[in-house]
Amino acid sequence: MSDRVLDAAPTPSRKRDPDASRQRILAAATDEFASKGFGDARVDEIARRAGINKRMLYHYFGSKDGLFQAALEEIYETICHAGQALELAAIEPRPGLAKLVDFVWDYYAANPQSITLLNTENLHDARHLRFSVRTQAIHPPFEELIQDLLDRGVAADEFRPDLGAVDLYITIVGLVYYYLSNSATLSVFFGRDLRAPKPLKNWRRHVHETIERLVLKNPGSSAAEIDRGLVRPYK
Repeated sequence: MSDRVLDAAPTPSRKRDPDASRQRILAAATDEFASKGFGDARVDEIARRAGINKRMLYHYFGSKDGLFQAALEEIYETICHAGQALELAAIEPRPGLAKLVDFVWDYYAANPQSITLLNTENLHDARHLRFSVRTQAIHPPFEELIQDLLDRGVAADEFRPDLGAVDLYITIVGLVYYYLSNSATLSVFFGRDLRAPKPLKNWRRHVHETIERLVLKNPGSSAAEIDRGLVRPYK
């Protein structure tokens, strides 16, 4: 039976909370898409996990494609809104840069399902996000946040003047995302557990040092300052 066939029987009566229902559906959908991929995920199972009937699911999201798009949009909205909450404008540029790196690491380390969903969307050539009005609307403030950090670092004569926000963010995400998303295969290839606490801590440090060497105008003393405890850019 098609996923698009609507249930006839309603779920037991409860006080309706549209926002809560929508969030339950998105959480269940994220679990289902992450564990089974887009093709094998089933709307029946998403509805069961969310504790709603399919009629309500289709009311909110229209289709399985619409639900997957909404799950992807939720990832980007979470990143952008949490990025705004960092209040980088109130922090000096260099500690702000370190806080941005920590933010990216912490998000993807805590949300491996996001990695799986984004990998799936890339396999589909971003067909769901391509026409996402929500995503197009939320990324400019996030980009401006990072660009302001860079501009302040340049004005303080700490950062190189030739870096842009998009390039910086993609570099940080690339260092974090690739390690976390490929740690299973890399562990087998290199014969060591890259997901153990010590390798994870070492890679986090490596990301910090790499980004500082990329961004700082005079990065030569960065590692030495870190080792001497004069700078604490990582946890």
